[in-house]
Amino acid sequence: MNTSKSRFDVVIIGGGIMGSSVAYFLKQRDPSIDVAVIEPDPTYEFASTVRASGGARRLFSCPENIEMSNFSIDFIKRFPEEMAVGGERAHIDWIEQGYLFIVNGDQSLRALEENAQTQRARGAEIRLLDRDGLRQLFPSMYVDDLDGAAYSPRDGWCDPSGFLQGMKKKARSLGVDYIQAKVTGFTSSDTLLTGVTLSTGNELVADILVNAAGAWAGQVSAMAGMYLPISPLRRFEHFFTGHHKIEPLPYVKDLSRLAFRPEAHGYSGGLVNSDEPRGFNFDVNHTYFDEVVWPALAHRFPFAFEGAKCHRTWSGLYEQCELDGNPIIGNWSGHHENFYVVAGFSGHGMMHAPAAGRGIAELIRHGRFETIDLGRFGYERVIRHEPYRERGIL
Repeated sequence: MNTSKSRFDVVIIGGGIMGSSVAYFLKQRDPSIDVAVIEPDPTYEFASTVRASGGARRLFSCPENIEMSNFSIDFIKRFPEEMAVGGERAHIDWIEQGYLFIVNGDQSLRALEENAQTQRARGAEIRLLDRDGLRQLFPSMYVDDLDGAAYSPRDGWCDPSGFLQGMKKKARSLGVDYIQAKVTGFTSSDTLLTGVTLSTGNELVADILVNAAGAWAGQVSAMAGMYLPISPLRRFEHFFTGHHKIEPLPYVKDLSRLAFRPEAHGYSGGLVNSDEPRGFNFDVNHTYFDEVVWPALAHRFPFAFEGAKCHRTWSGLYEQCELDGNPIIGNWSGHHENFYVVAGFSGHGMMHAPAAGRGIAELIRHGRFETIDLGRFGYERVIRHEPYRERGIL
C-alpha cells in the first residue's frame, strides 16, 4: 500500500477459506464493489483449513447445515472449472467415497433415524444400516456394540489446501485486494464502525467490515466491543497406516469424536478431545495417537489397525462456538449494524465456507438471505443465550 489511508466498500478480516469465500461471492455478484482482505500470514502456516481433513457431508440435523452442505458440495464438485484462472483449472481432488456415522444406544439411534428424515427431505441420499447391513458393506468393522449407522454415499472429501489457494487465486483475479497485516483496532463513529487500523501503521476506511478470522474471531470482535463465544480448541490430525489391507472405507465418524478417512496409501484422522484447554496451542503430543486414537481404531477395525503405525501428527484449531457448536453468521444488529461475523464453525468451516460466504455476501448486498435462510445462526441468539444445537451429530 502506497498511502497511509485507503477506502474500500468492504474490508474482510481473515484471508482463510471463509474470508476468501465472502470476497469471491461479493465480487462475483458485483464486480464494481471494492473489497480488501486483511491476512497477517499469506503462508497460512497456522490456518485451520490447511490443517483440516477436508471432509464435506450432509449428515447434520439442523436444516440450515444440511442446506449449506448441499450447496457447498456441489460447489466443490464444480470447483476445478469455476475457479479456473487464465484457463488453468483449480485442483481440489474431490473424492466421493461417502460418510458413515455410527452410533450405539436407543436414544442415539432414534436421533439418527429422525435426522435421516430431515436430510432426505432436503435431497440427501441416506442409507440407514443395522448391524447386518454394516457387516455386509464393511466386513472389517467390529459392529457388535453398534446399533446402527447412517451412510451418505454422495459425500466425501477434498484437498483443503487446494481449496483455499484456489478460492484465493480466483478472488484476486476478480480484483480483491489481499493486504498482509494484522488488524490492531477499529475506528468508529456513533453507531457504525468506520474502519480498521493495521499493524503496518495504515488505516483502512470501509462501509462494511466482516470478521472472518476463524479461531481468532473472538479476539477481533473484542476490539470492537462485541463478545463472541468462540474459543480456539486444539485438535490433532494423524496420518497412519494399517496392518492389513481392507475394503475401501468412507469417512468414518462416531459420537466419541473418532473420525478418519482413507488418504493415499493410508488414513488421515483423529479423535478430538472436547475437554482440551482452550487457547492458541500448536504443540504436538506425540503420544496421543498411541494412547487415545489407536485403541479406538483397533477396537472398531481390529484386523486393519491392531498393528497401526502413525507416521505423522500435526495440530490445528477448531474455532469452537462455546454456545452451541454452530456458527455465528450475521451482523451486530442493534449495535454496529455494519459489522458482520462469519465464524464459530466448530470444525465445519471448510465444508460450509461456500454457502456461508454466499450468505454474508447476500446480507451485505441485499440486507437479507436470498438463497438459504441462515437467520437462526444470527448473533441475536448469543445475546439471548438461546443455543441452537445439532442433535445426535458432532
